[in-house]
Amino acid sequence: MLASGFFAGAALVGATIRPAGAAEPTPLLFEQLYESMGVRGLKFSAAVLALKNRTVSMRGYMAPPLEPESTFFVLTREPMALCPFCQSDADWPADIVVVYLDGASALFSGGEPVVVRGRLEIGSFTDPKTGFVSQLRIVDARFRRG
Repeated sequence: MLASGFFAGAALVGATIRPAGAAEPTPLLFEQLYESMGVRGLKFSAAVLALKNRTVSMRGYMAPPLEPESTFFVLTREPMALCPFCQSDADWPADIVVVYLDGASALFSGGEPVVVRGRLEIGSFTDPKTGFVSQLRIVDARFRRG
């Protein structure tokens, strides 16, 4: 399926949820990640909660990697010049998702558009190796230039 047509249906994510393990991932947009922000922080949207542990795809930009080859990177809504998730849980930006790859891979320079596919995990997590904190993660992921 072409990327433009593939992502055109993303607005209907609630109506197009596929069972876990389905061949085609459910497209997910940055605009769909959170429902609101209040005194307790960001509140996940119903679409994100419904997609927990399901295969999703997201299009965004690879933040500047910490190393040329890694098992993870940060997916951002807009190109960024700095590491966006070297912060506390309370300062978590609403427009990034951590991507944990299914194996080590060469990464692109910062600002490269990519399409990611993997299983969506939600909730606060501190990476035991790096100490980085995340609220949303796409795990067992693969990516391609987008």
